[in-house]
Amino acid sequence: MAGTLVYTQAGLVVLFLWLLFGDFAWMARERAVTPLTQVLLKSYHVSDTVIGFLLGSIPSALSMILLPVVSYRSDRCRSPLGRRIPFLLATVPAVSLSLLTLAFVPSLSRMAHEMLGPHSPGLKICFLMIFSVVWIVFEVSAIVGNGLFVALINDVVPQQIIGRFFGLFRIVGLAVGLSFNFFLMGKAETHYMVMFIVLGILYGVGFGLMCLRVKEGDYPPPATQHYEGILVSVRRYFRECFAHPFYRMIFLTFALSNVVFIPVNAFSLFFARSVGMSLDAYGKALAIGMLCTMLLSYPLGSLADRLHPLRIGIASLVLYLLLSVAGAIWASTEWAFGITFVAHVVVSGIFLTGVSSLGQRLFPQSVFGQFFSAASMVTSIFIFVLTPVVGIILDISGSVYRLTFLMGGILAALTIVAFVAVLRYYNSLGGDRSYSAP
Repeated sequence: MAGTLVYTQAGLVVLFLWLLFGDFAWMARERAVTPLTQVLLKSYHVSDTVIGFLLGSIPSALSMILLPVVSYRSDRCRSPLGRRIPFLLATVPAVSLSLLTLAFVPSLSRMAHEMLGPHSPGLKICFLMIFSVVWIVFEVSAIVGNGLFVALINDVVPQQIIGRFFGLFRIVGLAVGLSFNFFLMGKAETHYMVMFIVLGILYGVGFGLMCLRVKEGDYPPPATQHYEGILVSVRRYFRECFAHPFYRMIFLTFALSNVVFIPVNAFSLFFARSVGMSLDAYGKALAIGMLCTMLLSYPLGSLADRLHPLRIGIASLVLYLLLSVAGAIWASTEWAFGITFVAHVVVSGIFLTGVSSLGQRLFPQSVFGQFFSAASMVTSIFIFVLTPVVGIILDISGSVYRLTFLMGGILAALTIVAFVAVLRYYNSLGGDRSYSAP
């Protein structure tokens, strides 16, 4: 049972299949777009700092602005299709069209460069300008879709099995990532156009069908049934989300959880190249790590239902802290990097799977989207600052990519402290026996 939705066992299976079908299209986009754009940007000799800004800071800035507004309105929306589906459906065409356009950005850049002739700022600048416009359109749509897809899952999946669902969710995502990295990563430099086109079509069909097939239940009337002015809504949003110290600590914990692996993840492809590893070998190393994580995902989701995501998070972060210290010291050759990177993928995967249902376990259910967006907003601030900072440090150091493990270790230590603080709050509010969101 989820709200007014009551499922038979067969109905629950059908729900899971449609959600996982949408997740397949969603994860194909998530897993493939970043490495494809990294390869594309590096082919135009774009610096690490600019890549960090384009792929980290810009999406974070957009998320800070968009997600709170859309989530707040979504929580209070009542329509024949539900409160999440109308927003999700609206993003599908924009995401698909922007992915299709990304396939032709190099061609469009060359055309612009040739048409401008002596007035052209240069091929690289033409590329960056066109890429940035398309990328912003993509990110605006993807950010809205990402936040509300998680909110939809919270609304339609019974809370008693939410951890196990996210275990299956992770299996699908990891299977997609494994397949891409093992079979296709080595072809990214020469076949990026075909890959972007396939991603655009797959997302439009897969995610669109899921939106049309998944049914939301009935929701109680929103607390405010009349239209509020913008300033009133903003004040209400920040008062409800940030007044309680427990939620402020959760938001900080979410933010640290989402940035702890960024130093390695954002620059691992370039790290691999710096030690002489080919794109194909890098993709296979990433696939091996994903395969190990995939095999652990459902047991971890089940364990999170029983032990709580907070405890899984603390244990896995301690393991990652030890690994990051080893990586900072040791990962200076192709083999050393490969082994350490596979371990990084596995341990970070254990953490992300184990804590994937944390928001569902801690936030108020009636306004989950609002609180999830507040956590995402704080996270976006951290990503906005951190990603280019990592790029700047790497540029200053002469691209000593072992520093990414050092930075990851420092962030892991801070995140452990935050998780322990939230666990203490959680226990004081009733803990496993009687917790109720304040």
